[in-house]
Amino acid sequence: MLKVSRKFEYGLHAIIYLAGKSDDEIVTVKEMAAEIGFSQEFMAKALQKLKRAGLALSVQGVKGGYKLGKPAAEITVADVGRATEGEPHLMRCSSEEGSCEIVRSCPHRGYMFSLEKRIQGLMAETTVMALLQRHEG
Repeated sequence: MLKVSRKFEYGLHAIIYLAGKSDDEIVTVKEMAAEIGFSQEFMAKALQKLKRAGLALSVQGVKGGYKLGKPAAEITVADVGRATEGEPHLMRCSSEEGSCEIVRSCPHRGYMFSLEKRIQGLMAETTVMALLQRHEG
């Protein structure tokens, strides 16, 4: 069945955690991993990807760490997914041309593409701010 990757899960938790902090608060990977309960190594990798995408900012120095790269209301779940995994695809045929031997005769292809678009749409319309508000509310 459908399952999100660990990279995406770590990235989403990291962004929501950072969104819950004040704009000027810098958080280390160590404290974030400890508070969330995730591996520090995997959290650091997720944060590097989020940083490359501009979703998190890295602050250098003795009091260095990470903070949110832009307002939580402007970051969507789809942004986090693309930063950690690339473009989302449910099936081989939607991401790798020529990867399916029955692509021309597949009776489910239309439905599966529709399902993929609906999932992508839901991710694109859900902001980190909305998730944060659900958690706090």
